[in-house]
Amino acid sequence: MKAFIVERYGKKAALRLADRPEPELRDDEVLVQVHAAGVNLLDSKIRDGEFKLILPYRLPLILGHDVAGEVVKVGRNVRQFKPGDEVYARTDDFRIGTFAQFVPVREASLALKPRNLTMEESASVPLVALTAWQALVERADLKKGQKIFIQAGSGGVGTFAIQLAKHLGATVATTTSTANLALVKSLGADVVIDYKTQDFEEVLHDYDVVLNSQDGKSLEKSLRVLKRGGKLISISGPPDPAFGKEIKSPAFVKLVMRLLSAGVRRKAGRLGVEYSFLFMKADGSQLREITRLFDEGVVRPVVDRVFPFEATNEAMAYVEAGRAKGKVVVRVK
Repeated sequence: MKAFIVERYGKKAALRLADRPEPELRDDEVLVQVHAAGVNLLDSKIRDGEFKLILPYRLPLILGHDVAGEVVKVGRNVRQFKPGDEVYARTDDFRIGTFAQFVPVREASLALKPRNLTMEESASVPLVALTAWQALVERADLKKGQKIFIQAGSGGVGTFAIQLAKHLGATVATTTSTANLALVKSLGADVVIDYKTQDFEEVLHDYDVVLNSQDGKSLEKSLRVLKRGGKLISISGPPDPAFGKEIKSPAFVKLVMRLLSAGVRRKAGRLGVEYSFLFMKADGSQLREITRLFDEGVVRPVVDRVFPFEATNEAMAYVEAGRAKGKVVVRVK
């Protein structure tokens, strides 16, 4: 099969199109013929070597975490899917590889794709939607009437998180550039801050939840917009000790995580708020809940551009540039 592979870690190292063997299927997995693959900043960070300590992949490596496609083969223990099913998923860590013609996916991480979405639209959903779900529903337990600040509202996670938060009954504030004000308002944002002309810390006060996806400076400012008892959930770090236990990392890596997060946890404690780091996980049951929201028209995908498979490197560069509105997708078939 054709696949884009990483042969060495390095900043902006180009992926190489190569012939690779079709993946071997485990008993609890489904082999998916890839129709489309979502492109995420996580792919670039893995290629650059930023996750070598906590995700020690063996090279050469096929990147890609989001897939939409058709089931062509199932493992002997698989019961929920059959050949011909149209499915989508965020692949599991250490079984990634959707920048290819075929990818194996655990049955527990897979779901039937939304009926009213194309393959390209479906491929844009899993990683960002599961991130938002695990942050807002699982971690924050966001309730009707609460206030949430979602950073970078026009990005992949932001565009879905705004819609999910509104569905849950929350008041939503977000940041974006001047060019994307109309987009985030159309998704349901109640308070929109143009980060080029406004400082969100001067506008927002007494929020229940912050979903942080930006740098350390924004994180510290975000702590101060929360009310006492509020929760800051960060998807951009620093990782906390709980994450070290979650990924069963070696003692040294756990120590590094503890040291990295010590400062922000102390500041959160002084302010009477809670800090936690979220590294989302593949989850087919949650994805089925998300599918229902799409099928009922509660949420919609936001796709900026679809690139041909041959232009996967260009698609990654476009995502890295930080200008995408919503998601970027590669059409494989």
